[in-house]
Amino acid sequence: MLIGIARPLYAHDSIGVDLDQSLYALDSTTIDLCLSLFPWARFRKHKAAVKMHTLLDLHGNIPTFIHITDGTVHDVNILDEFLPEAGAFYVMDRGYIDFERLYVFTLCLAFFVVRTKENILLQRRYSLPVDKSTGVRSDQTVILTAIDSAEAYPDALRRVSYYDADTDNRLKFLTNNFVLPALTIAQIYKSRWQVELFFKWIKQHLRIKAFFGTSENAVKTQIWIAVSVYVLVAIIRKRLRLDASLYQILQILSITLFEKVPILQALQASDSQSDLLNPGNQLNLFDS
Repeated sequence: MLIGIARPLYAHDSIGVDLDQSLYALDSTTIDLCLSLFPWARFRKHKAAVKMHTLLDLHGNIPTFIHITDGTVHDVNILDEFLPEAGAFYVMDRGYIDFERLYVFTLCLAFFVVRTKENILLQRRYSLPVDKSTGVRSDQTVILTAIDSAEAYPDALRRVSYYDADTDNRLKFLTNNFVLPALTIAQIYKSRWQVELFFKWIKQHLRIKAFFGTSENAVKTQIWIAVSVYVLVAIIRKRLRLDASLYQILQILSITLFEKVPILQALQASDSQSDLLNPGNQLNLFDS
C-alpha cells in the first residue's frame, strides 16, 4: 500500500537519462547472519544469510518488488517472480543473464539492458557508426551462435561497447532495444548504481544488520519494517515538499518520535540562532 502511494508522487521526477518510459533496476543484496542463531538460513558451511531481491523504480528510487530468500537462491531465479511491464526498461548486472528468461522481456514488449559476459558466443551482423568522443566504442547488431542460447533467444540483439574514462573500464552491454542512441543505453546501465545506493541506505540507517528475533518470520518482518520506513519517509518528503534528504528527515523524526508536534513543524529548518541560549553567561573557547 505504501509503495502504491509513493510511486505516483515521484512519477515525474528526473532519472538523469533522456527516457520517456519507466526505468527499473534489478539487483540483490546479501544480509549476513550467524549460523548458530539462524540455522534455517544456511548459506555456506559456516555461514548463514538471506538475500533481499529488489526491483527499484528509478523515478524516486522507490522499491516496487521485494522478495526475501535464503542466501543460496541465485539472482537469475527472481526473473520468474514478476511479469515485465510493456514498454518499460529493466537494467541488470550480468548475474541475470539467462537468455530464455530474457526472451520473456521481448515477448512482453519490455526492454532490458544487461552487462554481457566474455564467454557468450556472438556473431556480428551489422555495425553502426558511433561518436567515440562520447565514450561509445561500438554499436552492433548481433545474434547468439551457441545452440542452446540461440534456441532460447532466437531474435537479434544489440551490443554496445562503452569506455568509462572515470574508471578506465571498457563495458559491453546487451539490449533488445534498437531505437535509443547507444550513449543512452550506456547511461541507462550507469543508472543501475541507484539500487546499490538504496541497499547501502537501508543497511546503514535502518538497522537490519542486527535482528531482534531469530526466526525466519522475525527477520523478514524486520526487513519489511525497514522498507516501510524508507517509503514512509519518501512520502513525507514529497507531500511536504521538503528539500532535506531522506537521511536528514529520518534523523529528525528519530529524535522527535515521542513529542506531540505537528510533523511539518518538526521537519522545518529551525533558526539555529533563536534556539541558542543567551550566550552572555557562556564561556568562550576562542577569543573572537
